[in-house]
Amino acid sequence: MTNAIPYLIGLTGGIACGKSTVVAMLASLGARTIDADRVTHKLQQPGTPVFRQIVASFGNTVLAPTGALDRRKLGAIVFSDPEKLRQLEQIVHPAVRTEIRTFIAEVGRSGGYATRLGRLSRPVVVLDAIKLIESGWVAECNQVWVITSEHTIQIERLIANRGMSRAEAERRIAAQMAPAERLAHAHVVIDNSGDQQATRAQVEAAWQQVLQVNAAS
Repeated sequence: MTNAIPYLIGLTGGIACGKSTVVAMLASLGARTIDADRVTHKLQQPGTPVFRQIVASFGNTVLAPTGALDRRKLGAIVFSDPEKLRQLEQIVHPAVRTEIRTFIAEVGRSGGYATRLGRLSRPVVVLDAIKLIESGWVAECNQVWVITSEHTIQIERLIANRGMSRAEAERRIAAQMAPAERLAHAHVVIDNSGDQQATRAQVEAAWQQVLQVNAAS
């Protein structure tokens, strides 16, 4: 059975910077992708060990009437209290890391493959994680891509797409790592403040470099 160590791109950026847009573009180019937030959703389903630990730590007030976790209620608690945010991350991050590593190993067993722009000698995995840096993934990545957007655009997206008030949107952004600190880890920076055509041009240029590094002979 073929077994290749995947080329790992860690993709991160602030909330509402448009990471999912860039991930979709990379998937269309041939990358295998995994979304840390979706993994977190899966691991927080009722009855899971992570779910039980969260309820034990934060109480039944974080539950919806259905008995599922109400992520908005939980978010309101942790994003207004750095200590509670750390407490939540200590519960969630180890389980998420295990799940992601399992995915990467499974992709590695598939070996290289063809993409529409060239054949890869080994798989390329894109890990989409808003907490990529804080959770210690940088050392395991071959490249770190940081997606940026103008602050005013982030605010507008949070209000329009997530129904947040302006004050809540500002709090969410303020609770995250400062943009300059995130950019200090970047190998590639994609500015997603403009239209999708401008973003795609940046993504395809950076992807060509990935292909060159991992080109199959």
